[in-house]
Formats: sequence, structure tokens, C-alpha cells
Amino acid sequence: MIPAPFEYVAPKTLDEALRLVDRHGDEAKIIAGGHSLLPLIKLRLAQPRYVIDIGRLHGMSYIREEGGQIAIGALTTHADVERSPLLRSKCPLLCETAASIGDVQVRNRGTIGGSLAHADPAADYPAAVLALDAGIVAASTSGTRTIAVTEFFVDMLTTALRPGEILSQIRVAPLTERTGTAYEKMHQPASGFAIVGAAARLKLGPGGKIEEAAVGITGLGPNAYRASGVESALLGKKASEKLFSEAANFASQGIDPLSDLHASAEYRREMAAVYVGRALGRAYARAQGKP
Repeated sequence: MIPAPFEYVAPKTLDEALRLVDRHGDEAKIIAGGHSLLPLIKLRLAQPRYVIDIGRLHGMSYIREEGGQIAIGALTTHADVERSPLLRSKCPLLCETAASIGDVQVRNRGTIGGSLAHADPAADYPAAVLALDAGIVAASTSGTRTIAVTEFFVDMLTTALRPGEILSQIRVAPLTERTGTAYEKMHQPASGFAIVGAAARLKLGPGGKIEEAAVGITGLGPNAYRASGVESALLGKKASEKLFSEAANFASQGIDPLSDLHASAEYRREMAAVYVGRALGRAYARAQGKP
């Protein structure tokens, strides 16, 4: 379809982009890689008067260490996340997750910030950043603020970003010793989106007991979430396949699963337990230094 008329604006700096967003408010939409917004505009599901292209902003594509954390610019592409030597050595979960997104063309154009800000219920990154306890940095004309990732995903296609804010950076902590991570998903064959996806982070303490556990789930409900029931079932207990299988049964606790032509609610619920169990098993193996 042909989109409704709009004015295209391509600011060169983040400050310029923030002024435009502040000025035009709800009449404007932000575009970066374009994979999410362009289809909506073509179908006229979105009809902005202004499209603000931040894809060419200077200085917003990077992966670097800052203050003991790893800072990732919002315009960093999936391909750059996948290939980053720094992330591979200190936060491999993001590399693994990025590698599972779409295809080569999508990974070379799409951005991590755009994916998170769009908050598609079947996107891959949300599960990973939840498992990593990431911080989401939002910029506005008033300055910046950091949003805890557990508060960021509010509902389907809805985040905690306020009017006039642009997601500018993602911050994650490097993995500590005896910590393993993994991302497992049941992908939709045509799009590569997650019918169900699970990211796990486990830290082992003395005697092989689980000292820390974080599990992020995507694809199951209207927004990605931390599976607190799974985490509670794991903490303080000695890791085993039986424990992982039992804990995974809490994956959908308190969630009303989505149902569509790709999978029924009940099937998604069952697959959530399966893929959480797989992610926990792989994260445990990696915490022990196994591949």
C-alpha cells in the first residue's frame, strides 16, 4: 500500500533529534533501521505527520566499557552486536541473541535500540536484556535517565519511554566468574521472530548451588518479562536437570499467553517450559566452563 503523506526529517545530532521530538510530540515517529515502522506506515496502521530519521546520528553506534559496565549505543546494528569481541568475551548472551535475529540483511540494518523501543512481543533482545538486568538510558531535552529493564516493557508495543524521549544507550554488566548464559527460541520460520524465546543467566556458588538466577521470556505474553517463579524455584538449590525441568514449569505463571495462527495459547505455554528448561541447561553448562 501507499503510505499517507508525511514530512521526512533527518537530524544530524541527538540534540537536534530531541528538539524535533519535543516539538512535534505525538505527530512524529522515530525511524532507525526501519524494519518496524515502515511496514506500519505502508499499511497505514501508523500515519505520522513527521518521520524523524535518527539512523544517521553521529556517535550512537558503539560498544565500549564505561565505569565497569558495557555501554551499547542505540544505533548499534544486530550484526555489530553479534560480532563484537568485547561482548563475546564479557557478555556473550547478546551476541548469541543477535545471531538469531531475522536474516543477514535484517541484522545488518536493524538496531538494538530500535528493537527494544518498538517492544514487539516476539522480539529476541527483550528476553536477553531482562536476563542481564540491563539499564536502558533515555535521553530528552531535559537530560538523561536510566530505566531498570524490569520496568521498561509495559505492554504490547509499549515501553516506559516518556513523550519526548529517545532510547540512547543500553548498559549491561560483564559476566562474573562461574556465570553462564544462554538464549533458546522456537522461531517462526518465515520471519524468524520468537514464538517463544527464553534467556537464562545462572551463577553457581559453593557446592554447585545456584547463587543467582535470571530468566527473561519473550513471545509468550503481550510483553517480555522476568520469570520470577522460575527464578525462585532455582535459588539456593543444587543445579540438576530435574531441578531445571521442575522450575521451568513456572515459566508461564501469572501470564495470559498469546494465541494466533502460529501457535495456540496452550501450545505456547507448553513450549515456554521446554525452552526455559533448555536455556537453563545450557547456561549451567557454560557456568561450569563447558561450551
